[in-house]
Amino acid sequence: MSTAPSAAPRLTALDALHRSLGATMTDFAGWDMPLRYASERDEHNAVRTRAGLFDLSHMGEITVTGPQAAAFLNYALVGNIATVGVGRARYTMIVAEDGGILDDLIVYRLADAEYMVVANAGNAQLVLDTLTERAGGFDTEVRDDREAYALIAVQGPDSPAVLKSVTDADLDGLKYYAGLPGTVAGVPALIARTGYTGEDGFELFVAPGHAEQLWKALTEAGAPYGLIPCGLSCRDTLRLEAGMPLYGHELTTALTPFDAGLGRVVKFEKEGDFVGREALSAAAARAETAPPRKLVGLVAGGRRVPRAGFSVVVGGEVVGEVTSGAPSPTLGKPIAMAYVDAAHATPGTEGVGVDIRGTHEPYEVVALPFYKRRK
Repeated sequence: MSTAPSAAPRLTALDALHRSLGATMTDFAGWDMPLRYASERDEHNAVRTRAGLFDLSHMGEITVTGPQAAAFLNYALVGNIATVGVGRARYTMIVAEDGGILDDLIVYRLADAEYMVVANAGNAQLVLDTLTERAGGFDTEVRDDREAYALIAVQGPDSPAVLKSVTDADLDGLKYYAGLPGTVAGVPALIARTGYTGEDGFELFVAPGHAEQLWKALTEAGAPYGLIPCGLSCRDTLRLEAGMPLYGHELTTALTPFDAGLGRVVKFEKEGDFVGREALSAAAARAETAPPRKLVGLVAGGRRVPRAGFSVVVGGEVVGEVTSGAPSPTLGKPIAMAYVDAAHATPGTEGVGVDIRGTHEPYEVVALPFYKRRK
């Protein structure tokens, strides 16, 4: 009995460059991506104190255009996309009819009737298929633009200085969650002030054929600032310290936005119906009367690192589950995010532990995020 070979992972436009830099590569959501180049800790600390350079070309770009693009997105997603101004972006979610989270998204309004929806790599095809299905009856077009873009991010406190040295775009006037077209190192780009690290930074959407030129120019421009290339491993510890949810960990189809503590992204007041409205109304009411498990931060008293799926315990009873855990380079201790029963979710709650292979290791409950940058 033979099994069909699994599909080879997809390669970004920067694949050869990553290998030339000695990157350790890993399969992530069907893509071959750099996990690290040298030291994960050094890469993490570079982003916290200076600047780091990321290849995020695995993310899924979907363009939505047409006279009813805004009305369609209001119907298909939980947010009020019609109120997003041209040049601005919004964090939102797409849910199933039962309110379960299919993905969390960023939607950029590029023009009056043109939007770019950016989905997580592992969910991009599902989001594309779901949007295409929901577009029936609307005067709008949903287009798969994943092959049209490479995505490079510059993150960290020195990222504005690095980028300013290779563009004349008005970065000072570019607000958080906004984007503008410009030229960076001679390359046409959509310059967005967004990121997933808890630091100031920019994400640059460019044609794949321009990716290597841009990466090399940013590497050169960033050298005086100590910018280094960074992989997915430090991206995970950075977002964990910043308390940012990761799909498949803090967000799943088994949870509604209200279960995840992100009910604020659901806009019931917007005009017209939207997919999941009824189920989400019920979830919101439930959350008022019987609070669901709450997402909290946990800081280790010892050195053992909790991992996703480990039980949170109080007095021998299971009261929650770890969703993400890792050593924190910034705090110098293991940290985790976990959903715990509301009765044990108050910061400072005593007697909380994590079951790590049969031993109940002590943990302190803290408010998220673990780390917040200075403005």
